[in-house]
Amino acid sequence: MATAISSLISPPALHGRCRSAASASVSVAAPARLSFRAVAAPQARRRGLALRVSASSAVLEAPAEVAARKLYVGNIPRTVTNDELRDMFAAHGTVERAEVMYDKYTNRSRRFGFVTMSTAEEANAAIEALNDIEVGGRKIQVNVTESFLPNIDRSAPEPETVFVDSQYKVYVGNLAKTVTTEVLKNFFAEKGQILSATVSHIPGTSKSKGFGFVTFSSEEEVEAAVATFNNTELEGQPIRVNKA
Repeated sequence: MATAISSLISPPALHGRCRSAASASVSVAAPARLSFRAVAAPQARRRGLALRVSASSAVLEAPAEVAARKLYVGNIPRTVTNDELRDMFAAHGTVERAEVMYDKYTNRSRRFGFVTMSTAEEANAAIEALNDIEVGGRKIQVNVTESFLPNIDRSAPEPETVFVDSQYKVYVGNLAKTVTTEVLKNFFAEKGQILSATVSHIPGTSKSKGFGFVTFSSEEEVEAAVATFNNTELEGQPIRVNKA
């Protein structure tokens, strides 16, 4: 009975030829393919992964001496270009890179940039000479960056503006959830000169805590800010402004 059923499925001669061909294929071709996949491919993948990790670490783990000569330049006029920023620092040493940061949606200057000098000594000389000088009616701020920022993909979201702290600071409360650091900075900057502004966020998220801080260069500017902005409306809500 078993022979009859087998014969109905496939003729015995054909069945034998197919079995023989399959056996020959497995005995010759299969071992080579299995050997490649089981041994060679994982090693290649591991080598590729090691190279990628090494290259990534080389970018992210910047040496401390690079951070010491990279400067943050804040409160610059919107009209300042990369070349003008470079020329501003060239009198104090060799400028390796000068870059003004722009908003990727409006293409407007974000009023700050970064300059990398060739040595830490030149960076310190530039800070001494240029910090708090007036450029285009604005007192610029020049400081060493806290950490080296590697080159980033400009299609990715830009980092928040570096906050420049000061003893002359105001607390801004009751902020609408739509108020960003940029909105807060522009709101105060329209009425006078500021050093910096920031909106506080819930750690690990982009959600606003509903308050922020704005810094100035003098006590008189703080007094004027409280008198001018307390109880004014921003994004549909009256804000509270007090000395911090």
